[in-house]
Amino acid sequence: MKILIQDINFSYGSHDVLQGVNMEISPGQVVCIAGPNGSGKSTLLKCLARVLIPKSGVVYLDGREISRLGSRELARLAGYVPQNGGEIFPFTVLEIVLMGRKPHLTWGVTRHDLEVVANVLKFMGIGEMAQRSLAELSGGQKQKVFIARALAQEPQVFLLDEPTSSLDIKHQLEVLEVVKALARRQSYVVIMVLHDLNLAARFSDHIVMLKDGRIYAAGKPRAVVTRENIGAVYGVEALIMESSFGPYVIPVGPVQGSDICLQAAAF
Repeated sequence: MKILIQDINFSYGSHDVLQGVNMEISPGQVVCIAGPNGSGKSTLLKCLARVLIPKSGVVYLDGREISRLGSRELARLAGYVPQNGGEIFPFTVLEIVLMGRKPHLTWGVTRHDLEVVANVLKFMGIGEMAQRSLAELSGGQKQKVFIARALAQEPQVFLLDEPTSSLDIKHQLEVLEVVKALARRQSYVVIMVLHDLNLAARFSDHIVMLKDGRIYAAGKPRAVVTRENIGAVYGVEALIMESSFGPYVIPVGPVQGSDICLQAAAF
């Protein structure tokens, strides 16, 4: 499944959020969208999931415009996990993950649907929670359930908005290892928003760094995660250490002369 994003522009009223975004993503790639708060990361992901409609520009999945796909067909191709999955009434984990099969259902749930869900629960390590209510779970456990629901759709594209935001260190690594394995073994495309540049550098093949709604830098982690880019995009001085997992960022402080420095000096 190849994704082509051509000149995407999006605005909230008169405020331009995305401006001239272009990307091309091949099967088997894990792509991370990074950038400071308000740079357009989640908005871009929502445009790819068709949760938001761009003001202009086109998104193609294997040469087909997503604007021309039916909702059911799009759900079979792309699984979207929002930043906050929300509360889903008193459903059990099994029922919530089974909802991911909706794009494939006709008259009712089949044996195959139940097998898919059972495999997903096992794969995500939440099989023992199958009969528990979502309301009983921690934030991190809920996040794993929402990712499992997307997996149950059996899509070829995964769109994940901050999938590790509610997870502890162990579960962050577990979830991202799963994400990377899906891309490698199944040749799926994974596009995720991450704030943690160290996790992005470790688990992605390609990083797209946004600033003010535009792509400031894009490429392999070592080419994007640099002192210069971090200073320009985040306004932060950083040390970049090399590790076997890729570049590792150690924030030092605000860039001299930045708004943060000027505000601090005023006290």
